[in-house]
Amino acid sequence: MSLLRVHHEGRGPTLLWLHGFTQTHRSAWRFRSILADQVDLMTLDLPGHGDSSDLGGDLESVADTVAAALDAPVALGGYSFGGRVALHLVLRRPDLVTRLVLLGATRGIEDPIARAQRRRDDDARARHLEAIGTERFLDEWLSQPLLATVGSDPRERAARSGDPRGLARSLRQCGTGTQEWLGGRLVDIAVPVLALAGERDHKFAAEARAIASGAPQGRVEVVAGAGHAAHLERPEQVADLVARFLTAGSGAAQ
Repeated sequence: MSLLRVHHEGRGPTLLWLHGFTQTHRSAWRFRSILADQVDLMTLDLPGHGDSSDLGGDLESVADTVAAALDAPVALGGYSFGGRVALHLVLRRPDLVTRLVLLGATRGIEDPIARAQRRRDDDARARHLEAIGTERFLDEWLSQPLLATVGSDPRERAARSGDPRGLARSLRQCGTGTQEWLGGRLVDIAVPVLALAGERDHKFAAEARAIASGAPQGRVEVVAGAGHAAHLERPEQVADLVARFLTAGSGAAQ
């Protein structure tokens, strides 16, 4: 029995979309509504978030928990934290993934010293979250430069509410510093990969290009005028790129 509640909307080819840190299955509502006109969109709350706040685990076990919610192969997509979970899932359970979409995802941190520092930073951030609570933390989280171009949407903000203990656990167990370097494992991804990033998100645009170059059937698309959360800033454009990828050939890395 799956520990995660899966939500369906729309009709067409099936896509499981995994949300980012502090988000839930209700997040990215404009992006989801556009996609649901073209696909059977599956969403869920990842461990530490929303209805799954009481669940935990590292990236590998979270990927396994998501895999246990699937009874057939699907196209898989994810944003930021969700993209990192998706990378682990496709590497652990390639039999369950037909295509892979990554938005604002990363291979991890190659330098072990920098990776250890990121773990310390995320642990400090988790302690801060526990001390001030979710609402104040979200004010700070959404004001960081990485997300400064998203804009204000009360519906999106409401979809991010959650238990600070669950979010803190997710930071400690699944933060980028806990992730093994996946750069050398991209060659093992046998399915078509679409790596997306916002044009203004220079660090993750470089990551998207590297992921697309490393995956045998990878391609990259950079979303003009968008930052890290490109699907929130340019929902129509990102949804169109994803929908076309689900029904088109894999192409080549650009």
